[in-house]
Amino acid sequence: MNITYYQLKQLSLYFIVSILSISALQAEKEKPLPNVLILYADDMGYGDLGVQNPESKIPTPHLDQLAKEGMRFTDGHSSSGICTPSRYALLTGRYHWREFHGIVKAFGESVFTPELVTLPEMLQSQGYATACIGKWHLGWDWNSIRKSNATNKGLHFANYDWSKPIADGPLAHGFDYYFGDNVINFPPYVWIENDKVVDVPDTQMSTKNWKPLKEGGWECRPGPMITGWDPYEVLPEITRKAVSYIEGRKEQDQPFFLYFSFPSPHAPIVPAEEFEGKSDAGPYGDFVYQTDWSCGQILQALEDNGLADNTIVIFTADNGAEHFAYPRAKKYGHWSSKPFRGLKRDIYEGGHHVPFLVKWPAQVEANSVSDALVSQIDIMGTIAAAVGIEVPEKAAFDSYNFLPVLTGEKVKARESMVHNTFEEAYAMRQGDWVLINATTGNHNGGRAKQFEVDNGYTKQANTPVQLYNLAKDPAQKVNLAEIHPEKVEELQSLLAQIRFQL
Repeated sequence: MNITYYQLKQLSLYFIVSILSISALQAEKEKPLPNVLILYADDMGYGDLGVQNPESKIPTPHLDQLAKEGMRFTDGHSSSGICTPSRYALLTGRYHWREFHGIVKAFGESVFTPELVTLPEMLQSQGYATACIGKWHLGWDWNSIRKSNATNKGLHFANYDWSKPIADGPLAHGFDYYFGDNVINFPPYVWIENDKVVDVPDTQMSTKNWKPLKEGGWECRPGPMITGWDPYEVLPEITRKAVSYIEGRKEQDQPFFLYFSFPSPHAPIVPAEEFEGKSDAGPYGDFVYQTDWSCGQILQALEDNGLADNTIVIFTADNGAEHFAYPRAKKYGHWSSKPFRGLKRDIYEGGHHVPFLVKWPAQVEANSVSDALVSQIDIMGTIAAAVGIEVPEKAAFDSYNFLPVLTGEKVKARESMVHNTFEEAYAMRQGDWVLINATTGNHNGGRAKQFEVDNGYTKQANTPVQLYNLAKDPAQKVNLAEIHPEKVEELQSLLAQIRFQL
């Protein structure tokens, strides 16, 4: 068969295009999976960050820079107004209230069930190395080390065999490595590495040898402690561990997931000496400043080890600031929840409307701001999409994939969201509207009353529900429930529909 010059040229071009296409597909296939770093603050308000509150009295240079290098969400939320439920939701992609509402108490059992697939387990299945450093507060099986012949009352150090591994902790739910103190104000007051204590507790918790606090209370539950334990050293030590972990990943041909869970700025408010006086918002402000410094140390470790360009970084917080924010606002003129109403525990915005920053070089536009409604329960679905895998069957039931938002598509991740802290009260968000399906969204009792009077909240009628338009009233000062009964009914119906999904 005779082939003309033109046909030969076309065949050559086809061959070249085919080779290039195969090469491109092969290159895409061989492209390394992104590392994932979650920086999870504890009790930090939306208004604590300078980048989103021009009136903040706290310097947050590293977090402000992170926002400039990635995307800042103005409408990001935790699942709950308290810590354990929010952490559970982040790591499972499920609303916490489908299973429970409260926190794990001292020496409490795990909130995870064996069949539940977690975010680290999902990433483990794709070959990721996974680590949790810092606060856990999701429970362990402490009975696995309790002596059968224990004779002391309560949580006494002599009642436990500390040489044994503690079952049903981070290693049982997807993490290859754990280092931390479980919870800064809960026993045991000792370092735990993987599933065993580093040193054996030999005394009971006492604050008498600790440097006195300048704001708030210790809030430390009684229980086992190692002699010489110092809560002021918790944040510096776990920061060093995180930096060391990242340094150890430099030569590894394996993607990693690091969940760095801060003990700060949760009480006890224990800024290290070198951070005292660095803010204009008192010791809490100094502790936030130290938290920002810790973020800077960890982010710099990514840069120094050549890992920053292929790492997804997410910074957010488990809930709003603690009730110490009320006297702080009066004393220093710094409102941690600005521009919102409420604090930790509340289902008003200040309880769960938290900082939410995402950086992913070459994928997320630098210095971008999104008003998309997103939740920490969406992180699991989004990371799955970023890694290029399907969410495991029956996992991450409530998780939306907001990757298209991150990559610049003109879409919204979700239209609605349920807010909840305690069993008796829910809030239903849809678009700009939010229904407080209770007589109040305040779970801080009398602490809030005088503050709200001083800040222009008029006393409202004792209506069974509250309705707000956040676009016009982000501070939730004007209850519109009686004006828009049709919207109340619509949101109540939607809330019931979502709550009772199987």
